[in-house]
Amino acid sequence: MATSVRARPEGSPPPAPPSSPGPRRRAPSGGLRSTLYRWDLKAVPYVFVTPFFLTFAAFGLFPLIYTGWLSLHRVELGGEAQWKGLENYTDLATSEFFWNALFNTFTIGVISTVPQLLMALGLAHLLNYKLRGRGFFRVAILAPYATSIAAATLVFAQLFNTDYGLINTFLDVVGLGPVDWEASRWPAQIAISTIVTWRWTGYNALIYLAAMQAVPQDLYEAASLDGASRWRQFLSVTIPSIRPTVLFTIVVSTIGATQLFGEPMLYGGSVGISGGSGNQFQTLSLLMYEKGWVTGALGQASAIAWVMLLLLLVVGGVQALVSRHQRKKLGG
Repeated sequence: MATSVRARPEGSPPPAPPSSPGPRRRAPSGGLRSTLYRWDLKAVPYVFVTPFFLTFAAFGLFPLIYTGWLSLHRVELGGEAQWKGLENYTDLATSEFFWNALFNTFTIGVISTVPQLLMALGLAHLLNYKLRGRGFFRVAILAPYATSIAAATLVFAQLFNTDYGLINTFLDVVGLGPVDWEASRWPAQIAISTIVTWRWTGYNALIYLAAMQAVPQDLYEAASLDGASRWRQFLSVTIPSIRPTVLFTIVVSTIGATQLFGEPMLYGGSVGISGGSGNQFQTLSLLMYEKGWVTGALGQASAIAWVMLLLLLVVGGVQALVSRHQRKKLGG
């Protein structure tokens, strides 16, 4: 049966479009109700985020600004602040203790970060393959991170004890002789770096493992068809694919090394705050604590804190530049 279509007369308005299903929210009528409605749309989101900004201002922004103000003054515990300008910073530039702490922070950071990340990459690569009990190993490698700093440091301090430590006993058996792991600069820094490496390797391995599992399997299959071994696949497929994650862990580990405090203080025992009898493993955090709470020079301690902040900002700036360079390289 044919249907007839009635033509629309010329000059008549087009038919109205069909209304969308569902009710539409309309602004309520009335002055007070309309005002409350506008406040509900515009002000409520700010009310939800206000607690975060208040907390950040009280416990983050204010201490930062106040520390900067203290760094420009001479402040003793229980005394009044006296304006010194940049004198605290110039004193740091000529202080051998500051440069020694900065050098120790750098060396301990390098000795602990490089082996830590390399071993984390290797462990993540092994756990990325189908192994028996890999679920157990994934949980086990996170156990050192869950261990407290105090417990881990005390155990390693006993292992590296000069007189009866297990490490020196083993070295004596193989004929290398005992090593003074506390009074000597490099042995002490190696011992502290070992503690840091033991605690953080598993944590970084899990981060790498999560990144590796996001790599498409098609890349590995294509590399396998081309005859690439597992080692070649690791170098040519895995590392380029997780490069942003590697850069992230490098920056985070560098920040952690700059703020290293608990391990060297507990490892040194009674002389831990000064970084050993000869300041051989005193870091910037230990020097800041010693200046502020042992000698009572809060102005100098605040200046050290701001120097550490500037170092971290430099590290963050380098990360941003490298990330931008990588994005441009991939985009090109």
